[in-house]
Amino acid sequence: MSTVSPPKKFKADPYQFHEIIELEILSLSNLGAGIAKPNDWVVFVPFTLPGEKVTARVWRNEGNCSHADLVEIIERSPDRIEPKCHLFGNCGGCQYQHLSYPKQLEWKTRQVAELLPRMIGVEAPVEPVIPSPMEWAYRSKITPHFQKPQHGKPNPIGFLQHNRRSLILDVSQCPIAMDEINADLPRARQEVRDNASSYKRGSTLLLRATAGRVETNHRNPVSEQVGDLKFNFLAGDFFQNNPFILPAFTAYAAEQAAGEGQRFLLDAYCGSGLFALSLAKHFEKVIGIELSETSADWARRNALTNGIENTEFIAASAEQLFADIKLRAKETSVIVDPPRKGCSEDFLTQLFHYGPSKVVYISCNPSTQMRDLKSFLEHGYQIDKIQPFDLFPQTRHLECVVTLSRV
Repeated sequence: MSTVSPPKKFKADPYQFHEIIELEILSLSNLGAGIAKPNDWVVFVPFTLPGEKVTARVWRNEGNCSHADLVEIIERSPDRIEPKCHLFGNCGGCQYQHLSYPKQLEWKTRQVAELLPRMIGVEAPVEPVIPSPMEWAYRSKITPHFQKPQHGKPNPIGFLQHNRRSLILDVSQCPIAMDEINADLPRARQEVRDNASSYKRGSTLLLRATAGRVETNHRNPVSEQVGDLKFNFLAGDFFQNNPFILPAFTAYAAEQAAGEGQRFLLDAYCGSGLFALSLAKHFEKVIGIELSETSADWARRNALTNGIENTEFIAASAEQLFADIKLRAKETSVIVDPPRKGCSEDFLTQLFHYGPSKVVYISCNPSTQMRDLKSFLEHGYQIDKIQPFDLFPQTRHLECVVTLSRV
């Protein structure tokens, strides 16, 4: 038993603090942790794999589960591989470097499928996850952090440690970042250390690959090529961070949104126009809606850059997103690509009032997506197809595209 004193609020049931237990890992959670069920009690153990027998050290008991750290692997899974990064297991950025890539895809498919009956009480087939063309060196943007530099002490510059809220792990190279970023990272890190006295608090760096170079100023424009289209936007703005899969990703969205009777497209979270412009050739007219006038302006510029004339971009207030939309709902498809928190109730109320015949809901967080899908089903929509995409190899994250039609 551990001699380390437990935290004040530690609940010593069913396990003592730092108690070592032997477990058989049965599956993986959607957070990437191994799941064991000794005596029907759930224990989460990160960096373990289904089929493995392990020992683990308990550090937290909750009302219906416990959390433990891996101590030793007694029996290894045949799917376990050697992680590419020596920081794997300490860095909070990746969860699956120890799992072969085909198995990563299988588990991501399964995890989406398991959310449907659990969260919205329906069974629906989930297509196998479409893999990324690049398993490594795919991220076009990283944002290393650092805390306020202390005089005379080396300052960790990197990412949060696994299971820590504020402790930063020093990261000198990141194998899922593009090669241009890793080439520039030593310079960016040294610049911080050379100017340590100028920082009054901690900060976050930006390194975004663009046109063969790396941009570090949030306010400077950058570009990304997606198929035949060129997109310009500010370096600090949101844009999908795996450019290698974007042609297939946008082509699939086009295939799902288009179809007989679908003359118009609304892109409800259009940003700088990725989906609106990529899908424009399939529709008579496309309207992109944005809360940010700056983002809407970049979308307009991108339409001009690419010679696309059948698009319009509106900076609408949150309360009147569809107020100026005159397109017939029966002939309109809507692309919905919200942030991780999903759609607000106000947005969904306005969308259902407008009543488009088809919705293609794209999400980087299947849990909040499933929550929203329940509302769609309650308002007369049916699920036609569910297609996950792996934009984030080696991590637990994915993008899920759900096609819905009005019954």
